[in-house]
Amino acid sequence: MANFDNEQLISIIERIERLNSDAADIAEGIKEVFEEAKSAGYDPKYIRKIITLRKMDRDELDEQDELMAMYRNAVGL
Repeated sequence: MANFDNEQLISIIERIERLNSDAADIAEGIKEVFEEAKSAGYDPKYIRKIITLRKMDRDELDEQDELMAMYRNAVGL
């Protein structure tokens, strides 16, 4: 069995608990901003898509746009 440093282990656990709490607070804040956007008439589904697109490299985004156009044309959209 491993020889634990009890204080270090407790410190690690407490840090993880704080970070989990912070993550929950952040998730709640994001949810509130999406609700605000929706009440202002914006569609959260498209806001999420824009956020995803903004994370992409410009070349990757252009390639995705070209491929999407190619597939849409292939099926008559």
